[in-house]
Formats: sequence, structure tokens, C-alpha cells
Amino acid sequence: MSATWYECKVKYRKMSDTGAQKVTTEPYLVDAISYTEAETRINEEMKAYISDEFKITNIKVANFAEIHPFENTDRWFKSKVSLIAFDEESGKERKTNMYLLVQANDVKEAYDNTVAVMKDTMGEYTIPAITESPIMDVFPYFSGEEGELDRIHRFNEIKDSVPEVEETEEAKEILEDEALALVSADVDLDEEE
Repeated sequence: MSATWYECKVKYRKMSDTGAQKVTTEPYLVDAISYTEAETRINEEMKAYISDEFKITNIKVANFAEIHPFENTDRWFKSKVSLIAFDEESGKERKTNMYLLVQANDVKEAYDNTVAVMKDTMGEYTIPAITESPIMDVFPYFSGEEGELDRIHRFNEIKDSVPEVEETEEAKEILEDEALALVSADVDLDEEE
């Protein structure tokens, strides 16, 4: 059975950068069987994050075929993938669109991650559009069985991983200089003894 994802909009008071409280509405994604379960699950999930009152303002079925978290990423992107099929009777190309929610740090990485997800696809496809999604977080459903617990821990590890910061050449040179200074200071101490 495939997952049905529900987009739930949650309205609550959030502390702004200036320290003032601001009412904000943010979308979240929940894997559920029905609207009722989606509402129950989003209420449970949000209680862990929001101590004040919050309100579920909207719940709708999300149009995502698949959700793919990736390590060391912090944003979600909506990738439009067009599957290409050749109709032999009419002799025309037919395209069927599907949407993937892919985690990445930028659009280029979202494209690369979408290609990685689609690598085992037998047919032809194109990726005509990738846009940043307003989705703040994704809450998949896990039954609690032993195998499922491993999956939930792995999913959350990937989803919550922190982006790695690439070192610049200047930063590498500074680190090398500091390492050389420490080594030479250590050699000086050895000679004194």
C-alpha cells in the first residue's frame, strides 16, 4: 500500500529574530490514512515542538508520489519529473508528470538528488522543474514494529542531519599554518629537554 501524504497548515505564535512574538502559519507533511488521522498525528507531532497554543488551519492531500530525505540537507524541494512513453499506435510521445519531495541545500543539489532517486528507472524521463517547497518538516508513519523502528530512526537521522560546511582554500591554508606552528613549537620543546 502506498503512502498518502497530507499537507497540514499549523498556525501558532513564533518568536521572531527581534524578540517579538509573531503569528505564523507553516505547512507540514504527515503520512496518514485519513484526514482524521492526519489531524491527530499533526497535533501529536506539534505538541513536541510548540509549547503554546496552535491551530490546524488546513489539511489537504499532498500531490507527492515519493518523499526522499537526504543527509546533511536542510530544505525541501518539489521536483517535477515527466515520464516519457512512446505511443506506438499514434506514433506520439506521451508525458506523465509526477512530483517528488526531495531534501537538499540548493536547487542544483535537489536536481542531483532527483537524478540519484531516478537512476533505477527503466524508461526515459526529464526534470522540467524544481522549486523550493514551503514544507517545514515531514512526519512519516511507522507502525512501531521492530523493523519499522530502525526505519524511523534512520529516516530521522537523515532528515535531521546538519549540512556540512565546505572549507575554503583560505581556511585550509590557515589550518595548515596553525598545524605547522604547533609542530615546530613541539619540536622546539623536544630540543630543550
